Amino acid sequence: MLQVTGKKVLVIGAARSGIAAVKLLVKHGAHAVLNDLKAEDALGAALDSLAGSPVELRLGEGPEALLPGADLVVVSPGVPLTEGLVSACDDLGLPLIGELEMAAALTQLPIIAVTGTNGKTTTVSLLGEMFKQSGRVAHVAGNIGYPLSAAVLRAEDEDILIAEVSSFQLETVRDFHPRAAALLNITPDHLNRHGTMDNYIALKARVFENQTPADLAVLNLDDSLTRDLAPGIPAQLAYVSTTQEVENGAMLRDGQLILCQEGRERVICSQQDLKLPGIHNVYNALTALTLASFMAVPPQVAAYSMRVFEGVEHRIEFVRELDGIKYFNDSKGTNPDATITAIRSMRAPTVIILGGFDKKTAFDQLALNVRANPYIKEAVLMGQTAGQIGKALDEAGFTCHRQAADLKEAVLKAKHLAPPGGNVLFSPACASFDQFKDYEQRGRVFKQLVMALDAPEGS
Repeated sequence: MLQVTGKKVLVIGAARSGIAAVKLLVKHGAHAVLNDLKAEDALGAALDSLAGSPVELRLGEGPEALLPGADLVVVSPGVPLTEGLVSACDDLGLPLIGELEMAAALTQLPIIAVTGTNGKTTTVSLLGEMFKQSGRVAHVAGNIGYPLSAAVLRAEDEDILIAEVSSFQLETVRDFHPRAAALLNITPDHLNRHGTMDNYIALKARVFENQTPADLAVLNLDDSLTRDLAPGIPAQLAYVSTTQEVENGAMLRDGQLILCQEGRERVICSQQDLKLPGIHNVYNALTALTLASFMAVPPQVAAYSMRVFEGVEHRIEFVRELDGIKYFNDSKGTNPDATITAIRSMRAPTVIILGGFDKKTAFDQLALNVRANPYIKEAVLMGQTAGQIGKALDEAGFTCHRQAADLKEAVLKAKHLAPPGGNVLFSPACASFDQFKDYEQRGRVFKQLVMALDAPEGS
């Protein structure tokens, strides 16, 4: 375990992860210093939980002047690793790690890690349900919005940690060693931070780098970018597939989800038993099943969990039906591929709301999928990327789109454009940071706007 007792540890970033990190450090006897560029008044109630704590607050200033004298630097996932910060730490011989790495190094509990461009939250949430139904305590944490440090603080002996892991968190891993790990898929995302697809793929692969042959690595056999990583992975391998036979892992055959272990096949449930629609959720279920089985969750418990699990907030989440129109919140669709998945799940005439923060991703494939799905009738565009998406839609031959100044106007326009019996799908294909703190806040605002819509007279 990481030894921090009596050490001065500088934590950069005073959001949820940073605050949880300093609490965990204090518990282990460290002198924790919390730094953020924002001043105390700008952070508001976020610091209330530190009242009375011995944490040293250094707010409203850059971290560079605080590095001398520190023994360790911990960065929150949202803090960019600037060349200046990295080189300054190198010059001082000062180790720099992420909050995920720190939390994992301060516990001896087994960790299951799930990464990938899309599907992480659904998979870890379903996995958590499987452990819950088996009578074991599992803490679902990480990139899901509940920091791993907070989970480590609460966890007791015999508990299990399930971590949703992002590429931002994998930038700073050093000794992170999950007992079981899965890479769901890889599609272009966060290139504004990572630069190239090669860098992004290499970061995703880091979830496996400290595993041993006693551990498990789960790959998507149908995704070439994940499958091709297999030769460099030290753990034992398992695969999931909806199109191919697998020897170790789980697969879909003739509409049945099948667990494959040690030459034995076991039918777990039918695809129709899953409450979550779409082939993407079959992959998520197969992955959760494989991980849970490796960690000794009985197959019948996994089967029951898949039958009762209803999904997660902000992921193709049904909000309400008003005047015959169904509204779906997919604010977690923060990249084109996630939104393409949502588009393919629509089975009624749909108005889609698109646009947000520019992450330097292309929208040509998104536009082609909008045009190719006969159920997508109109698009309402908003945010920084509205013009880029509109251009891509035009080039794809889909001209039924218009712009809105903000989300409120977009919801009102979508309401008037959607036909009775149709859908309004909010799946931005972009991050939220142009107008919102995060996708969760964006999703909550969307739901509030939808719930505030007045029903027509006589309905």
